[in-house]
Amino acid sequence: MAHFVIMGCGRVGATLAHTLEEAGHSVAIIDQDDRAFRRLRAGFTGRKVTGVGFDRETLKRAGVEEAYAFAAVSSGDNSNILATRVARETFHVPHVVARIYDPGRAEIYQRLGIPTVAAVRWSADQVLRRILPEQHVAGDFREPSGRLVLAEVDLNPGWIGHPLASIEKAAGIRVAYLTRFGEGTLPAAGMSYQDGDTVHAMLNVDRSSEVGHILAKSPAKES
Repeated sequence: MAHFVIMGCGRVGATLAHTLEEAGHSVAIIDQDDRAFRRLRAGFTGRKVTGVGFDRETLKRAGVEEAYAFAAVSSGDNSNILATRVARETFHVPHVVARIYDPGRAEIYQRLGIPTVAAVRWSADQVLRRILPEQHVAGDFREPSGRLVLAEVDLNPGWIGHPLASIEKAAGIRVAYLTRFGEGTLPAAGMSYQDGDTVHAMLNVDRSSEVGHILAKSPAKES
């Protein structure tokens, strides 16, 4: 079980809160207007925190210091980005994502290493893919036989600085491309995994869970 903090109790925020709670996680949801919490079902047991989502004391009341992930899904781009930066840079939350309405802004922030989802292609599923601990492998494309999938794989920070070739060998995958500073990049010989990279790899569908568990751990130390 992990702890999640959500800023914004609109339809998307409430959907995320319910989905995460159903999965057995603890959830805190923040909104400036306590009337927004009416969107939550009667049986919701998570924390409801009234306040500004980028205020440090508000975030502390929501348990951000113990959070596995933070999602800013309010109606304001600036508030979402500011809150996401505070969660990541001040409280060192390992997984953050911000909802952005302006696609141009979303691209800029993505290049700065702030994970975003533009509202024009928004869905709660997209945010869950970025913050749920179980979602180490998110499939994007399957070849016709259904045996292979092109997937976004989630790597433990311990892999930072390691060659892509060593990642491929450890997990039995083939890196197809990276998303680096918001742009797709084909892997070159000797290229290493960097902080902020998103790795897209081809792998056998029946090994998805195994690959996820391998890459979710730090690489084994060489003797």
